Amino acid sequence: MIANTATDTVADTPDMTTAVRTQVRPTGRSIARGWRGRCPACGEGRIFSGYLKVADHCPHCNEALYHQRADDGPAYLTILIVGHLMAIAMHITWSVFRPAPVVMACTFSVGVIALALYLLPRMKGAMIGLQWAKRMHGFGAPHAKPEH
Repeated sequence: MIANTATDTVADTPDMTTAVRTQVRPTGRSIARGWRGRCPACGEGRIFSGYLKVADHCPHCNEALYHQRADDGPAYLTILIVGHLMAIAMHITWSVFRPAPVVMACTFSVGVIALALYLLPRMKGAMIGLQWAKRMHGFGAPHAKPEH
């Protein structure tokens, strides 16, 4: 049964407690926290222990983060965004300034690499925030064991 109240956000299942079912997880806030590299639950602890390595638990609130399954999604979104932005920038640059091809190639190569390195951890954090908010991949389970 799916409840129609504002506090109930998931279907009733026998293995979920009432507290877990009624806890609201705002999607926008969780994605924004993940974008900043913060825990989607508390917004304080860092979710990354390295550049792209996700910590098993939030150091501030101890929220389990090992459930995340970002896989290739952040890389795909990063390539999609960087490709579109650089294509527009290249078109405008070539139309207005007509730089030498080697100058344009070197400049845009550095720009593509810098923008991709900037966006990749943010996309991964945002995807982890989305998964946490939507209770995907075990983020909704009350007491799950780590997978090793």
